[in-house]
Amino acid sequence: MRRKPSLGYRISKFLVLALFLVIIIFPFYWIAITSLKGVDEIFSVPITFWPRQFTLENYRDLFSELDFGNYIKNSVLVSMVAATGAVTVSMCSAYVLARFDFKFKGAIIYFFLITQMLPGFISLAPLYQMLSSWGMIDWLPTLMILAATSLIPYSTITLRGFLRGVPKALEESAMMDGCGRLRAMMSIVFPLILPGFAATFIFGFVQAWNDLFSPVMYMNRQANYTIPVALNYMVQKNDIRWGELSAGAVIAIVPTVIMFAFAQKYVAGGLLAGAVKG
Repeated sequence: MRRKPSLGYRISKFLVLALFLVIIIFPFYWIAITSLKGVDEIFSVPITFWPRQFTLENYRDLFSELDFGNYIKNSVLVSMVAATGAVTVSMCSAYVLARFDFKFKGAIIYFFLITQMLPGFISLAPLYQMLSSWGMIDWLPTLMILAATSLIPYSTITLRGFLRGVPKALEESAMMDGCGRLRAMMSIVFPLILPGFAATFIFGFVQAWNDLFSPVMYMNRQANYTIPVALNYMVQKNDIRWGELSAGAVIAIVPTVIMFAFAQKYVAGGLLAGAVKG
């Protein structure tokens, strides 16, 4: 018979978990309250852990002085197009890898996995030269293409795991009743792996949303900046705009938090299913 943990053990466990929770949450709390402080209070000594006077001045300055609304629009466009494009392409490639046997299939899967281990800066020089020769530097669709292509290997491997969990007999039955393969795939198979699509899309969206490397390297005009680039340029050599930086960070966090809140069930179940069935 399993012994019930002692009261001291349970209290110790609770305290340790509470400590870790505070360590994780405190940076987000500090960013949030800093965004609601005035400039004088941000630099006041001693520091205040709760604003003496709440103000939305930092948020107002973001949109009036720094054109932050345009950066939000760019980030949303790049993230949505990249995640949608990656999922659309990956569901086709994942279906082929899950349903058909052909030569070099294993090599292709290993190649997809290896690409996830390589740092992005390895291809920086040739990629920059190629994009420059094609006139695609400082062009917003370039970010969408780069983000989507970088997400396709991971998305393919993930969706392949979901597809392998769907019995082939379902498709075969539909095809025996007169359904074509494409119709069976779209009407029967894909609706069964909607959690997989949700998990893969959200992962791709967050990756593109948080990407700093590509926009910094390939975008020159401020009109093409995304949120991470805008926040990065608020940190100057002799000046850091802590209020606006904190307000921008809060805005950057909100979309991903909302997406995970509404799709938590699909993301958790989807990633677990993909890991087990892959």
